[in-house]
Amino acid sequence: MTFQILWLFSIVFIVTFISNGLCFPDQAAGYYSFTKDAKLAPMFARFDYIIIGGGTSGCALAATLSQNASVLVLERGGSPYDNPTATDIGNFATTLSNTSPKSWSQLFISEDGVYNTRARVLGGGSVLNAGFYTRAGDDYVKEAEWKSDEVEAAYEWVEEKVAFQPPVMGWQTALKDGLLEVGEFPYNGFTYDHINGTKIGGTIFDQAGHRHTAANLLEYANPDTLAVYLHATVHKILFTTRGRPRPKAYGVIFQDANGVLHKAELAKTAMNEMILSAGAIGSPQLLMLSGVGPMAHLTAHGIKPVVLDHPMVGQGMGDNPMNAIFIPSPTPVEVSLIQVVGITKYNSYIEGASGVIFSYSWTRNYFDGVLNYLNEMQTSRTNTSTTLSTQSITDFFKSVHPLLSATTKAGLILQKVAGPVSRGHLELRNTNPNDNPSVRFNYYQEPEDLKECVEGITTIIKVVNSKAFSKFKYRDATIHGLLDLILRIPTNLRPRHVTSAFDLKQFCIDTVMTIWHYHGGCQVGRVVDKNYKVLGIDGLRVIDGSTFLKSPGTNPQATVMMLGRYMGQKILREREAFHKKDGEA
Repeated sequence: MTFQILWLFSIVFIVTFISNGLCFPDQAAGYYSFTKDAKLAPMFARFDYIIIGGGTSGCALAATLSQNASVLVLERGGSPYDNPTATDIGNFATTLSNTSPKSWSQLFISEDGVYNTRARVLGGGSVLNAGFYTRAGDDYVKEAEWKSDEVEAAYEWVEEKVAFQPPVMGWQTALKDGLLEVGEFPYNGFTYDHINGTKIGGTIFDQAGHRHTAANLLEYANPDTLAVYLHATVHKILFTTRGRPRPKAYGVIFQDANGVLHKAELAKTAMNEMILSAGAIGSPQLLMLSGVGPMAHLTAHGIKPVVLDHPMVGQGMGDNPMNAIFIPSPTPVEVSLIQVVGITKYNSYIEGASGVIFSYSWTRNYFDGVLNYLNEMQTSRTNTSTTLSTQSITDFFKSVHPLLSATTKAGLILQKVAGPVSRGHLELRNTNPNDNPSVRFNYYQEPEDLKECVEGITTIIKVVNSKAFSKFKYRDATIHGLLDLILRIPTNLRPRHVTSAFDLKQFCIDTVMTIWHYHGGCQVGRVVDKNYKVLGIDGLRVIDGSTFLKSPGTNPQATVMMLGRYMGQKILREREAFHKKDGEA
């Protein structure tokens, strides 16, 4: 097979990194006695805490709060335990390729023209991602004003269930050695810590290749005080202002898969709270649907009543831009996801993955889903929407033979910009909670981010040309040729420029992708306070990645799980102190 046609296989990695999803027939929730389909939920119930979203943060939070309170979790998706082998590392690409309407992920395309997804499954994004596990840096913990000893204990609590040391083989070893050869020192070995230099991080895949997710943290839960309802779509949070100087959250309306509406309220006891853990897309969206957000925007969508004019809801949306170089290999490579990372001094993280099976059918299905999504969105485009071209998808499939199927001998080295500095916003398209809102991340709007991407790609080029990596690169492969491989693939719906293979700034702009580390929309100091309580509202917190001012570490999932545990313990301490004081009175 010639180098010139190997670019056909690069779509494998792009699909791996740009698509999420899986669909299974409805089954009993299983595994946990407290997980049930929302169709079995009572029409009305009361709990001490109601958590909206059983994702990466919500599961940790629920398991912790259930130790001393009654807890309801409302998860809009299904259970990963319905078919646990589907999340094994060997089924990673197959699982990611299905974006059907009832899949575990929900496709959306930002106004920037970049494919993206939202998890809709118990365990959230930890069920679908590439599995890298690493903590936030000490400076991040300090800036967040978290207590370091409690953070350490919370991370260890998470790691007991989900974190492992990966088996590092040939291709990943060459990436590690290449990073060290080009100066990404020191070598920090295997560690969960975020330290400058090159390291091997953790993984949520065990030695047998089985994935462990945030849903595994529910093993800590008290089954007698926890109820988890699946396929439960929350329509709105309920507020009261009766006899109060400001609104107080007291309940929620949710819908089951049959379209039946249910109501759950907080038990009428002091210290009980509603907690939003629906993620960086779902949490700001649901606040707006419930009447909390920019008044003019809510009024334009006919949302009544406007409970609180909160202009910062939906603002500060960030998504760490990712760009990659695909390197066909003359020798076989192992199947590996993210294991090695170079944490550079210029705020770009270098990571890689290798080996996967190419299938025309599931690649075709994914992009058919993209095209269908775009067609559906045409009827609900906002005034600020960008016209997105699908010509690159059409051109790509003209070049691929329908019977093509193969195992790739190749790897993908990527750079992720830390932060980022560039920020966007989220707004409603309509009032249907099942539909995606409109999101714009403004990738590379700020020159600082673009500069870091160029430095990251430059480092990747040095690694590709290093002696340590030479075994996994064709001798006749040029850097311009490798850049051109990515430029010829529909990695996004942005225009391509003829100068991109020679101008790294333009290459970064033209080929930007997501690595699913988006955050913001309910940020600390803007929408919530340092205790994650919504400003101007009583009885409501937001505890998830929507509160982040920037993405923690090289991958946020460890910190999002940690935050659920950390805040759960803090809330229980506050509850205990209140009731102790009340009892003494």
